This record gives sequence, C-alpha cells and structure tokens, in this order.
Amino acid sequence: MVRRPSSQHGRAFAVTGSTNKQCEVSWFSALCDDDYEFLGVPDPKLKSSWEHCRDIVLQAESGGFDNILLPSGYALGIDTTAFAAAIATMVKRIRLLMAVRIGESWPPQLARQIATIDRILGGRLTVNIISSDLPGETLASAPRYARTLEAMQILKAMLNGAPLDHHGEFWKLKLDPPAVTTVSGKCPPLYFGGLSPDARETAAQGADVYLMWPDKREAVQSIIDDMTARAAKHGRTLKFGYRAHVIVRETESEARAAADRLLSKLDAAQGEAIRNKSLDTQSTGVAAQAALRENASDDGYAEDNLWTGVGRARSGCGAAIVGDPDQVLAKLRMYQDMGIEAFILSGYPHAAEADLFARHVLPKLQHGPLTL
Repeated sequence: MVRRPSSQHGRAFAVTGSTNKQCEVSWFSALCDDDYEFLGVPDPKLKSSWEHCRDIVLQAESGGFDNILLPSGYALGIDTTAFAAAIATMVKRIRLLMAVRIGESWPPQLARQIATIDRILGGRLTVNIISSDLPGETLASAPRYARTLEAMQILKAMLNGAPLDHHGEFWKLKLDPPAVTTVSGKCPPLYFGGLSPDARETAAQGADVYLMWPDKREAVQSIIDDMTARAAKHGRTLKFGYRAHVIVRETESEARAAADRLLSKLDAAQGEAIRNKSLDTQSTGVAAQAALRENASDDGYAEDNLWTGVGRARSGCGAAIVGDPDQVLAKLRMYQDMGIEAFILSGYPHAAEADLFARHVLPKLQHGPLTL
C-alpha cells in the first residue's frame, strides 16, 4: 500500500474545476441486489424488488435528477426491461437509462421493446448496451464485442426507421423496421463502456456516450484522449460519461466517517464472494478497479476525495467521491473540464444518498438531459 497525505480534519486539498457547462446527472436504481446500509451485509428491506427499486426511481425524480440507470444482471435481482416498462407509466420527467444485455437479446425484438417503452415514457428512454454472453456460453472478447457492434448497428438502422438488410457474422437479417417507433423516430442514445481494446473499438464505432468507471484524473484524461482519437478515425465523435459512487456530508470528516461506517461490518470473505457473483469479474475494467484499490493509500483513497473502499464488496464501479458539498462539486467540475458531460452516481443506501446529493450538490450544478 502507498501512504499519502490525508485531507482529513478539515484541511482539504485544492481540486480545480469551475465550469458552468451543463451536464446530465443520473442516479442508480439497485435492480441487481446491490443496496446496503452496511456494505456486504444483506438487508431484506433493501433487497431488489419492484417496490424498493420503484421507490429509488421516484426519489431520484423528486430530487431533480435527469436520468436513472436501471442495471441488468442475469443472475441477480429483477428483470430490467419489465421494470422499465412498469416504471415508465409512473414517472413524469426523469429519463430512464435501461441496461440491455446483448448476449440475451435478439436485436429486432429488442428494437421493438425499446420503441414501445420509449412510447410509454413519452420519448425519454436511453439505452445502456452491455456486451454480455448468452447465459451458459462464453465467447472470447473479440467475437463478443463484434456481436455487440452488430447489434448496435441493427438497432440504429431499425429504430431510425430504415429497412434492414444486414449480413453480418452473427445475424443475417432482411426486415422492415418495427411498426412501433420511438417518439423522436430515431434510435435513443446508446451508452456503452469497456476498457479492453476490443471494447474501445466497439465504442468508437457504435456508441453515442462512452462510459468509464472511476480512476485517477490522469487516467481519465488518457481514456478520453484515446477514445476521441479512435472515434475520429471512424469519422465520429463521442460524448463521455463517468460512473461513480458518492458520499456527501456537511463536512469532509463526516463524509469520511460515513465511508468508514459503510465498511464497518464487512467480512473480507463475504466481500470477495459478492465480487465473484458478478458476470464481469474477469473484465479489463474490473481489473483496473482492483488495481486502483490495491494502489490506494492505507485508508483507501486513490487521490483526493476518491475512495476505493466500495470495491471491496462490489464488482464493477468500485470507488466513491467522498467529501463535503464543495469538494464533491469541485471534483465533478474537474471532470467536466476534462470533457465529461454525463454523470451516473449512486450511494448506499441508494434512496437516502440520492436525497443527500439532491440537497447538497445538485442545485449547484447546471444540469439537464444530455443532447446529442
């Protein structure tokens, strides 16, 4: 472990960032059994269910968030597409970012589902593409991402209203577009993340918004620069999104204490078991989150106000922005200055942390739905 100075006890390190540019601020609904008061300690009241996840979405909407990620996991929680259709009838303003697992989908049917839910929602659907396997099979990285790119191309053609004449490696389809269309008549924005070379090339060619997990600021900038160059080679541009947890309190010491409390009942073996349940445990992105955690200071901070403790009991996004409202705001504005235009945030428990962020930070951000 590396020891580095702490900003605890009220003396904060300076974090630059003063942009007034608009960004999209999203929250997260824990459809995949990922909600805790104490990380790694199951709580029946926080287990994924229609009622619990519905309440998180409604909390996020009342708090003023622009969008909300509805995650998807084959082995965990409840079904995302069914949930999205149901909650679409209840929300009035917030967008939904519906995650879809390509390995489990037939693209023409998925296109029809997306168009139908977008209609129910009044045109406010966005889609998070996941390059997943079909349950029970394992494809190597290159063909799996090639399949994902084909799926994105099919979705865009059909949802943009074009007849489909697709002759790819994985699908050979000649079809009319769905009779049901999105409200806009176009494919909703496709959000997509992945760090491996195959994932990056897929994003460069097919994604609209490239999502990344927490990392040190120089690593974030390097990824943005690389993805900008990759997309340009295909005559394209990308928007950039940043997925992180957040713990905000009135003072930094209170925020750090809340982070410590979150881990206070974690058993190391239980944390490892939780991480291993996820289907992405071998991914390049997960490996990068593990490296970030392993190289953090003894108290888990990879850099000022970026705490890696969440990753001790969670695969995937494994770090949180921790601090007082001004520190959290400065961190987000720093990312904006680097080119981030969308944030997907979460915290434990999700409804309570959504309320805290909505009270202390969200009103200070110029935010609204991401436009392409």
